[in-house]
Amino acid sequence: MKSDRLDSDRLARVIAYHQASKHHPDRYAPGPGGLDWANQPDPFRRFAGAPRIELPLRADSLSIPFESVRRGERPTPYPLERHSLAMLFELSLGLSAWKQHGGSRWALRCNPSSGNLHPTEGYLICPALPGLTAGVHHYLSHDHVLEQRAAPASTGWGSELRGGVVVALSGIHWREAWKYGLRAYRYCQHDCGHAIAAIAYAATALGWRARLLDGWGDDQLAALLGLNRAEDFADAEPEHPEIALWLGPEPPPANLSPATLAHELSFTGHANRLSHSRRDWRGIAEADRAAHRPNALPSPPFQPTAYPPPTKSGCVASAAELIRQRRSAVAFDGVTTLPAERWFGMLDALLPRPEVPPLNAWPWPPRVHPLLFAHRIEGIAPGLYLLVRNGEKLAELQAALHGEWEWARVEPAPAHLPLYRLSTGDAREAAQVISCHQDIAAASCFALGFLTEFADPLHDRPWVYRELFWETGLLGQILYLEAEAAGIRATGIGCFFDDALHRLLGLEGLGWQSLYHFAVGGPVEDRRLQTLPPYTHLNRSRTSPD
Repeated sequence: MKSDRLDSDRLARVIAYHQASKHHPDRYAPGPGGLDWANQPDPFRRFAGAPRIELPLRADSLSIPFESVRRGERPTPYPLERHSLAMLFELSLGLSAWKQHGGSRWALRCNPSSGNLHPTEGYLICPALPGLTAGVHHYLSHDHVLEQRAAPASTGWGSELRGGVVVALSGIHWREAWKYGLRAYRYCQHDCGHAIAAIAYAATALGWRARLLDGWGDDQLAALLGLNRAEDFADAEPEHPEIALWLGPEPPPANLSPATLAHELSFTGHANRLSHSRRDWRGIAEADRAAHRPNALPSPPFQPTAYPPPTKSGCVASAAELIRQRRSAVAFDGVTTLPAERWFGMLDALLPRPEVPPLNAWPWPPRVHPLLFAHRIEGIAPGLYLLVRNGEKLAELQAALHGEWEWARVEPAPAHLPLYRLSTGDAREAAQVISCHQDIAAASCFALGFLTEFADPLHDRPWVYRELFWETGLLGQILYLEAEAAGIRATGIGCFFDDALHRLLGLEGLGWQSLYHFAVGGPVEDRRLQTLPPYTHLNRSRTSPD
């Protein structure tokens, strides 16, 4: 009974945060009120005193086409060793380019981030492997190195990891809060979802499978990564545990336990301070405590629908090339059109399939259903459309959306694609207004809001709040790469008027909420910016065999 009351209180605090962090046409969610550029957080976390392992830059040696990766066609698995894990990090959490304008220079990464602020940190937990020592390692993308945070006391440590490794993710809320204030907690969860997908794509390119370890709780993960060691973060902004993934050619062993792995570890290193001062947003801290993930709650197995293989995209780029060329569009041209078959192919990639990344890493049934504002799709009438990713939710959605909606299957679409036309008509103004009046939502080929099951998944499980945002970020990463494969570009939209979209659809209450917006179209390039290769600042060749 006491546990029920605690869960109810935690859920109430999650809901309170969600409501308080909404933008409205007449007022925005609480924010900093201006940007203190002198206090902008360092985008790179370092652990002073931790031993460093240099990683070779070998991603160019991967010849697998992106078309094969997006269809789940794996090469012969690469061996688990330093070179292959270097490629994994290079293509998931590594730098993709530097941008330069005037006296300013900033790095881009393969995993996108709200405002390019990068709250997500990555860790490797591995046994002794060729070229790598056993233990817990932090990945520093700026230098493309592993910093060994923890070493085991015994040579037998990590025996249960044979056949795979674990990559874990954490979040630094301050990096987003510096710019976005209260709403930053949402963006940290979006970014975690993008990172999950980026890792799953890179793993597939290496012939491995990725799987979320959904039974690992926050306390256990924090202990394994050393995030609970106050002495190591004395002057530094804290990191918060998010999720861990198993990677390798074999499935994760049944006895894999973070508590067991955390035994007999000796930690080294102290985290750097990212800003000289920071503002603590009480609402973010309360939401994080309320959404704390308990231990040992693995999900029942989810079996996706047996969809046919994803529609071919026609992309000829290698996986490494396409992953590194991904960019967030800053503006769209308002004239580019997208062939209907490519639109259908992009939406088809959002359906779960057991062997296709990144959704093969996702252990839960689909809870996110994209609402599409179609503007410039060849052969498709402009209007509102809905992709129902879980057919069992169709009747529930039809009951929840109040209004004169058509609910007509889109006939030119593949028979297996659950795409429904809600209404026809010019939806550009609605998309723009709802997306905080941003032109990019109207100038795109299509924009979308990730309509998400909300109240039911959160019942007695307030930590699922994070999972819902992760799923939207994961789907966003699919759209990013699918857009690149189609020769256009995408961008995530975190600023939108939540309840304005809900009113447009006739939604009432908290049964369904839109948690993330997105747009895809023909990009307008900023010619003032100079693009530089990602690792020219290092004295390491991209093809070095070392």
